[in-house]
Amino acid sequence: MDNKRKIINDPVFGFINIPSEFIYNIINHPYFQRLNRIKQLGLTHFVYPGAQHTRMSHSLGAMYLMDEAIVHLQSKGHAITPEEKEAALACILMHDLGHGPFSHAWENTLVKNIRHEEISLSLMKKINEEMDGRLDKAIAIFQDEYPKKFLHQLVSGQLDVDRLDYLRRDSFFTGVTEGNIGSARIIKMLNLKDGRLVVEAKGIYSIENFLMARRLMYWQVYSHKTAFAAEKMMVNVLKRAQELAMQGTALFASPALHYFLDRPVDKQTLLNDPQALAHFVDLDDNDIWSALKVWAKHSDKIMALLSEGLLNRHLFKIEIEQKPFAAQYVEEKKKKWSQYYAISLEDVSYLISAGEISTNMYNETDDSIDILYKDGTTKDIAEASDMLNIQLLSKKIKKYYFCFLRDSK
Repeated sequence: MDNKRKIINDPVFGFINIPSEFIYNIINHPYFQRLNRIKQLGLTHFVYPGAQHTRMSHSLGAMYLMDEAIVHLQSKGHAITPEEKEAALACILMHDLGHGPFSHAWENTLVKNIRHEEISLSLMKKINEEMDGRLDKAIAIFQDEYPKKFLHQLVSGQLDVDRLDYLRRDSFFTGVTEGNIGSARIIKMLNLKDGRLVVEAKGIYSIENFLMARRLMYWQVYSHKTAFAAEKMMVNVLKRAQELAMQGTALFASPALHYFLDRPVDKQTLLNDPQALAHFVDLDDNDIWSALKVWAKHSDKIMALLSEGLLNRHLFKIEIEQKPFAAQYVEEKKKKWSQYYAISLEDVSYLISAGEISTNMYNETDDSIDILYKDGTTKDIAEASDMLNIQLLSKKIKKYYFCFLRDSK
């Protein structure tokens, strides 16, 4: 690195050191730099204007926390070689490479039946070819195939550094203080028992706060009803654009966006067709916003309404209930809007969205959070906590939503 120390000034954690030329080269790779053009929270800025941070800043923050976690585990006598540490840092840096623009809207429309983790792995393998196999350990950690299983837990688990960063970072940029967890203390309390991550007993209160913060951030930020409605609006405009493009209608779009509008792209195509993956890595938030600016003036009324609404925050109105909306209620609304906009009942489906929102914050049968006591015994946090109602946290909460174009009320 030209014998110069490379650092990044991060608003959440302060100065982040880039420890090696190898890590620096990953950060400078075009696949990683693309994440600087994809917002971490998609359309949440419609609710929290400060939520402008990127997946790149999140990945750098997660790398910082991974470094901290490994240093603390080493200080407690656990053997982690420099090569393993470097592999873990590389792994967490690249864990989000597979995210498309407006992640969930993208995954529910222009590509089918594929998770972003699968795309991340494919891109990691391509970088590995360029680096002559130097990412072998990082890929093994990512796939949970490396013998030291705790390294994968740090990348993807109940207490992974991914969550520790995005809760802190999203809290910081949205201003929702309930998400401001004590990540530094949690990391200091990490230990290993039988090769798996545990939390020392004196860190139990930090874990309780962490679980509550996840719950609060989910409903206040990640599934805020206005941001959720905006996402459904984005889903519908992309579906409409793809329908028109596949019928031969001329649409403005970048070459990368055109590729995904002009044809259905499934998991096999995206992972096995080099052309598909090449177009994917050329696609970011800017492609979508540029298209929306032109689509807002398109002759297709559906395209124009939805695009203009997203550009100027004329978003879907959303109603949320504890039980599904009656089919008769939905049909009456559709008939009313069909007459109001002089469009077919089939096309009205683009002006609405209905379904369910569900979540469970903690699943004991998944990768549990185990508390380590001084006598060497462990207990799951569900049993160890005397404050939290873990049954409530692990209960799957389900709500039903009905969105529709606000002006058509």
